[in-house]
Amino acid sequence: MIITKTPFRMSFFGGGTDYPGYYKEHGGSVISTTFDKYCMVSVGHLPRFFEYTNQLTYSRIERTKTVDEIEHPAVRNAMKYLDMHELRIDYEADLPARSGIGTSSSFAVGLLNAFYALKGKYVDKRKLAEDAICLERNLCKESGGIQDQIAASYGGFNRIDFFDGGFNVSPVIIPPERKKELQDNLMLFFTGFSRYSGEIASEQEKNIKDKQAELKEIQSLVDDAHKILVSKTRLDEFGRLLDYAWKLKRGITHKISNGIIDDLYRKAMDAGASGGKLLGAGGGGFILLYVEKDKQKTVRNALRELLYIPFEFEHEGTRIIYYQAEDYDPLEAND
Repeated sequence: MIITKTPFRMSFFGGGTDYPGYYKEHGGSVISTTFDKYCMVSVGHLPRFFEYTNQLTYSRIERTKTVDEIEHPAVRNAMKYLDMHELRIDYEADLPARSGIGTSSSFAVGLLNAFYALKGKYVDKRKLAEDAICLERNLCKESGGIQDQIAASYGGFNRIDFFDGGFNVSPVIIPPERKKELQDNLMLFFTGFSRYSGEIASEQEKNIKDKQAELKEIQSLVDDAHKILVSKTRLDEFGRLLDYAWKLKRGITHKISNGIIDDLYRKAMDAGASGGKLLGAGGGGFILLYVEKDKQKTVRNALRELLYIPFEFEHEGTRIIYYQAEDYDPLEAND
């Protein structure tokens, strides 16, 4: 059996410029971090005592006799991609799916990590990210960018740059005390409702050509944010830049926000937040806010109907936390 632990991510700046339709022509960049909320994937071969040959446990339970019968698209395509058979797969997570923190990509990365380990193969973080991108965007044909798979694979507080043919991951180098101050001034709230990011991502992809100016400005804010982080500029400027970037992103498609989200954001700003954003493609999920310590109690009171989620940054990315080799003959499985 293999058990992997893969973090979720929060993206601060540059979202939308990681779509191939944009970065292949203009380049793209994001600043993001992973944090200490995870998905756990356990994978082992299913004993041959049952009338079914595969069992998947996530929000439901699937039992199938063939890989083709598996309804979960990521599992089905990943098993075909790596020629996996007769598996028992279990998924658990600290936070809900479809909530803007890259849960599907973290699952894809953790699943592939477990599959390779079960086959006795080591793969590095770049390979895991590239395979997860291939799995979600090509094999499953899901709309969206490529930042989530990279963030989940590498872990840490990074600037990720995209270009036609690849990507580069560069850690954001700041003093530990400044990084801690940033972490302590960020507040995360769950809106209470989730959404299918693919629908919003598909709408964003359609609008890329018509929103070139907005996306180029969103991309330029990554440089501005990077300068704030690595300089001695007051960190509340980071919050104000989040506010400006959120207003820009809302203009990409009307599906990114709605009246309920706008009202919640307005309440937070009136209570003392410097800025913030809805994480992920939009439409629901988690709201991230920059709030200085002396104003956090007031903001929590203003958003008291929402669930507050304390967190800390993490830096390891996906990892195998349990490994036990199994005696399994894949040729026999194909007989």
